[in-house]
Amino acid sequence: MRMVVFGSLNIDKTYLLEDFVRPGQTISASRMEQFCGGKGFNQAVALRRAGNEVYFAGAVGQDGGMLLEALDRNGINRDHVKVTPGATGHAIIQLDKKGGNCIIILAGANGEVTEADVENTLADFGEGDLIVLQNEISCVPYIIRRAHEKGMIVSFNPSPYDAKIADCDLSCVDYLLVNEVEGAGMSGYSDPDSILDELQERYPAMNIVLTLGGDGSVYQDKSGARYFCGIHKVQAVDTTAAGDTFTGFFLSEMLRHGDAQKSLRTASVAAGIAVSRKGAEPSIPTMSEVDAIL
Repeated sequence: MRMVVFGSLNIDKTYLLEDFVRPGQTISASRMEQFCGGKGFNQAVALRRAGNEVYFAGAVGQDGGMLLEALDRNGINRDHVKVTPGATGHAIIQLDKKGGNCIIILAGANGEVTEADVENTLADFGEGDLIVLQNEISCVPYIIRRAHEKGMIVSFNPSPYDAKIADCDLSCVDYLLVNEVEGAGMSGYSDPDSILDELQERYPAMNIVLTLGGDGSVYQDKSGARYFCGIHKVQAVDTTAAGDTFTGFFLSEMLRHGDAQKSLRTASVAAGIAVSRKGAEPSIPTMSEVDAIL
């Protein structure tokens, strides 16, 4: 099995604040730090550090050199990353003293992925390969449908959750990874059991991971069996890449071993380590670090 992440590449600008800015307010940041990011990039790094060969497809602008270098540094194949004339996608991240964040994203080159790019990328992958998707690039509904038609294993993290999700044929998705907000938006329910019940009713062939913040995570396979795991408790410093780290490590373990409980536990520990560190890419642990805690 080969793994390709078709996703976003962002330059993250993180502003350290006492508290998040409120409407009409002007505040000063104590520091600004710049990192490579984007949910696609973070999930690719997590998959790679979990011990997999990883391919990346996406787009950067002329100012995206640091992202291309980061892909190279992490040993991620970038043959399917195009460079566009415009600007790279970027994120403005407010990080408060408790480690929480608020994020604004500008798509930039991430919004310039075309159907031709999709066809060129998918031509190099086939049945049984994994494709990992989020909602930060253009053409996501098209990618989901075409990857499914090729017999690929489709993993989808519908984040950020917005109206474009309605255009996606979710019956083509094998693994859906959502948090409570995304799950509520897709199901119309707010409690975890009802979210999972409704999603299974609508998509009986789908495997679902529902993350519950401080309450842990639940995996429901397509048979309806459910597995729960608590969080790995740490002192939170920066939660920016926690969900992406969880996604990468969960998929890696689940597709390697098929043990849902072990996969949740591994992903929980990996996400916990990420939360205890600053930044996105720098916070994502290696498999050896996770194993040391497990």
